[in-house]
Amino acid sequence: MTAGRTIPQREYFAGHPVLRTSDLDEARHRIGQTFCDHRLDVHGSRADLAVRHNAVRGLDMSINYLAYGPRVTVDPGLLGSFYLFHIPLAGQARVRHRGEEMTATPARAAILNPDRTARLDWGEGCSKLLLQIDRAHLEKVARALVGAPLPGPIRFDMSVDLTSDAGRRLHRIVTACAEAVENGELFRQPLGGADLRAEYDLAHALLTLQPSNVSHIIERADHQARPRTIRLALDYIHANLGEPVTLADIAAAAGINVRTLQKGFQRLFGLTPMQVLRNARLDAAHYQLIAHKDPPSVSEAAWSCGFSHLGRFSRDYKERFGHLPSERRKTA
Repeated sequence: MTAGRTIPQREYFAGHPVLRTSDLDEARHRIGQTFCDHRLDVHGSRADLAVRHNAVRGLDMSINYLAYGPRVTVDPGLLGSFYLFHIPLAGQARVRHRGEEMTATPARAAILNPDRTARLDWGEGCSKLLLQIDRAHLEKVARALVGAPLPGPIRFDMSVDLTSDAGRRLHRIVTACAEAVENGELFRQPLGGADLRAEYDLAHALLTLQPSNVSHIIERADHQARPRTIRLALDYIHANLGEPVTLADIAAAAGINVRTLQKGFQRLFGLTPMQVLRNARLDAAHYQLIAHKDPPSVSEAAWSCGFSHLGRFSRDYKERFGHLPSERRKTA
């Protein structure tokens, strides 16, 4: 089975429509609100334009379906604050980025870096799945992988071969996310721990599977500082944020004794396993409280993320995010 057949050629996220228009100015303005200001030109008659844009958004990324109908040229210049991963579902697009040029197809995707200009020539009938990842989030995940400050901006190779082993793995992860959204399992409101984990996994997959200028640093750090036992411990932590977890539970899940677990976490993160668990729970609660549609109460968010003491939760939340959870909720 080819990579191009892994994602069905259908309209994704039809239950989350953002835009339906044949008006060029409206398309430019509304799509620019989701991504960034850009120039949009139609080749041929403007009357043929039939934009369909669907999207769902988490905290630090969005996943989109976009089709224009006729051939169009999109010139966003610099993306600035985000990376954009393009996977054509049908048709093809010519992409110019970082002084290179390629044709994106269902078997060869493209990723655009925020600090380099881009220009895209969408062929007639081209539809795409677009994964938009905030730059700050990706850099945060990269710093956690490396365990040190980054030497500079992260720049990915533009072309993503979806028929290679790494490309197929990356493709499967994005596909799984899209299918989970379709099934109502991800990026529903209010946002929760599963959404936070999905965003981490998608960023992690890009950083570890797609070549970039920091790949060698991540690979070296991965081999030296992140043994399998620590990965197992982290997986257990993120899978059980709302459960009453003990240090012994984490050690058992990792298959090591408590003392070894403590030493490993201290060496890698400068934190105890329980501090890492607390931070993950705080991040998940924060994720829920900033949801704009029907956010839970502070107490509901705290309890769902494993906090049994509301006062302690508020104190820790303020220490991590600089304000009380009730204050953040009012201004979200």
